[in-house]
Amino acid sequence: MIKNEDFIVKNLGERTHPSPLPLSHSNDDLVSNFINDDERFLHEISLKKVSQIISGTPGENACCSDLITFEAAGPREKIFFDPEKIKCGIVTCGGLCPGINSVTRGIVMELYYRYGCRAIYGFRYGYLGMVKESGIDPVLLTPDTVEDIHNTGGTFLGSSRGHQDVNKMVDRLMNFGISVLFCIGGDGTLRAAHLIAEEILNRGLNISVIGVPKTIDNDINFVEKTFGFETAFSIAVNSIQSAHTEARDSLNGIGIVRLMGRESGYIAANAALASQDVNYVLVPEIPFDLEGPHGLYSILKNRLERRRHAVIVAAEGAGQHFFGSEAERGKDSSGNTKLGDIGIFLKDNIAKYFKSIDFKANIKYIDPSYIIRSAPPIPSDSIFCTQLAQNAVHAAMAGKTDMLVGIWNYHFTHVPIATATRERKLINPESNLWLSVIEATGQPAYIGNDPIFLSKTRIEGQKD
Repeated sequence: MIKNEDFIVKNLGERTHPSPLPLSHSNDDLVSNFINDDERFLHEISLKKVSQIISGTPGENACCSDLITFEAAGPREKIFFDPEKIKCGIVTCGGLCPGINSVTRGIVMELYYRYGCRAIYGFRYGYLGMVKESGIDPVLLTPDTVEDIHNTGGTFLGSSRGHQDVNKMVDRLMNFGISVLFCIGGDGTLRAAHLIAEEILNRGLNISVIGVPKTIDNDINFVEKTFGFETAFSIAVNSIQSAHTEARDSLNGIGIVRLMGRESGYIAANAALASQDVNYVLVPEIPFDLEGPHGLYSILKNRLERRRHAVIVAAEGAGQHFFGSEAERGKDSSGNTKLGDIGIFLKDNIAKYFKSIDFKANIKYIDPSYIIRSAPPIPSDSIFCTQLAQNAVHAAMAGKTDMLVGIWNYHFTHVPIATATRERKLINPESNLWLSVIEATGQPAYIGNDPIFLSKTRIEGQKD
């Protein structure tokens, strides 16, 4: 249960320095305004739900007695740091993602040209480069060194996975005199950033830690979208189109496309909607069966008998119950539960099924994961990256800490890292997003044989 207290952003202390930004205090003067800390945005925008919360009326979706709001991101009139006297650090961690370089460049440009900060360092190869024992020294970042990096995929600073000693990382920040650390990464990176911020506060240090959520999975809670996500599902469309062509031009052709996303199916769902060539979308949030009268095998066979081809998009976290318990699957270097390869599993088992019933099927399998991750961002993502970077710098200069910059209902916001990483954001099976997927694909609302789910869902007509 979330509370308003969960969205209170930490501050290092009183802001005494005037901002160098030439902004305004009034409207209608053609100049952007400074933001006050009391400017907040609603978490819930449904009038009915907001009314329930305000009135205290118990409602189906009312989660607390207070109205949940986000602190508005943006430049403050008074700032905590003197930007000309501080050193800033940037670190990029975890898997590759379109837009990392755009965010890095945006931070450097905002610090250098807008705030006058000249001492900006990039810690190389993720948190590993923040440990002295690694022997990897940070590099000085200037507008010249980052000028063109936004045109390429990957990360200019390098990356790594795995845990590092928090005390050693804070020692490293102190050794280099870092006052602001920007952490660009996914949930694992952000959790580590939270631990760094806590250790800094325990030591009584004035070091700001600001997170910029990076993941193509779009699974950070209380963040409407993460950078790289739009690029990911846009590029995935190309693979789906190829799978559709291969399936359509073969007798009983089946195209299977596996997409990343871990425990969240956002890439798969959005790519299917964008392509309009998908017949079945399998996501982690909704269970499915292979066998039985309403399982995938039977539904797929019926589809081939009618239309002679089919396209399946499977999110990587779908169908994990076929691979044993989480304990059996173990953990990866970042502490995440290992995922069984649902793509290969489907390809092999669908082939076995059709062979067992003497039904000729032509299966093509595509996994574009690393092509997607390493690509440069599309223009809409590039814009988003720049705006995230700018707002991250504004937050840092204002002395905010242990928080990330996000977006909610088209407004940039501040979210405490601990709140955002408490649990993973998942697709709601009853949401408009999933309804759109069902209507676009024509797939059954539930692919399986559980009588409880079958009684609550209608078997949808197949897409022509």
